[in-house]
Amino acid sequence: MFSLHSAQRFRAVLTGVALTGLAVTAAPGLASAAPASAPSRHATRVSAVDAIEDGAARSLALSLGDSAWRHQVADALSQGKAVGLRGLTAGSATKGAAGLGAHIAKADRQVADAKGLGADTGSLLRARLVGAAVDGVEPLVASSPSDDNATAVVAYDSTGKAYDLAADRAPDRPVILVDVDTDKATEAGMMVLRQELAAAGLQAPVSAPVNTAAAATGFWTTRVTAVTVKDVQEPWFKGSAEIFDLVTGFGLDGKVRVDTVTMPYLDDANKTYYPNQILVNWSLYKYNLADVVMMEDDGDTNYSSLAKALAAVLLTITDQGAYIPLVNAVIDAMPSSWWTDDPDYVESWYTLATTTTGTRTGASGNGTMTFDRYWVSAL
Repeated sequence: MFSLHSAQRFRAVLTGVALTGLAVTAAPGLASAAPASAPSRHATRVSAVDAIEDGAARSLALSLGDSAWRHQVADALSQGKAVGLRGLTAGSATKGAAGLGAHIAKADRQVADAKGLGADTGSLLRARLVGAAVDGVEPLVASSPSDDNATAVVAYDSTGKAYDLAADRAPDRPVILVDVDTDKATEAGMMVLRQELAAAGLQAPVSAPVNTAAAATGFWTTRVTAVTVKDVQEPWFKGSAEIFDLVTGFGLDGKVRVDTVTMPYLDDANKTYYPNQILVNWSLYKYNLADVVMMEDDGDTNYSSLAKALAAVLLTITDQGAYIPLVNAVIDAMPSSWWTDDPDYVESWYTLATTTTGTRTGASGNGTMTFDRYWVSAL
């Protein structure tokens, strides 16, 4: 699946939205909030993170029965920015927040575990407002499904009643979406990836080069001067996704090497960014060729499982005295269930060389990057 999720895409809708008149009332014309039926609620894949988010969303909805807490949540979300749920509950003395706080703290720990992150990762669940406010209408609370192909999004009101929201169009009533802080999760996930890849021998320490005098002067890199990913019309319930690259080649020890590079700035599709970011450090590789696989985490990626899957496949590849492209091996390492949305494959670039410059479109035609050679001088 080729996708790019962007919270910024919804900012025009969210800016200036305020939750007013939050009494529990039924309003006519809100066809997108139909009562949920059992078949539609189970029509799409439910991952561990999906289930945890859904439970947190229902608990948040029930807590909004406390009017004082409801108004505090309304104020916190009225500017359209995502707010961490643990911090939101900790900062309130209301009855609703007190009842919700323990559930959110437990859910945060469960999300970290499901994503293969450490127990010290901290708060990961957050809430944001989607959709225009309607006077006299209480917001529903939903979680963001990890499946882009979901046909309905299950939401709850403050009595716990479930509704199906149409997944193919933005809701016409305010909806509070509960999802994972992918910025924070990806930062922690990259640490897990690096640690586990190193432990598996896929990020071996750099050996001393033969020409130590030349190495002391610096090293050549491939730098990304521009990057664009195409728009694929993401559903309204998707928030921001973190883009990361797996750079693969053969290390100086002759074994397959995997390095990770994050692109946190890459928020909007069909927009060109100019990061001047180093992608490949050629001093780490035996050959003058490397491959790049671009992926994204929109909340459901288990980084520990990803590292183990990569190691299981890549450690079977041996140096034959010439460069072997590794993109297919990386893709083959992904369990078939992950291709639903966990993590998403975005694009790949085969056989980048130390001399590669100019703009190159990826193998799937979904993204382009412009490269130049960049010399990093030693201090």
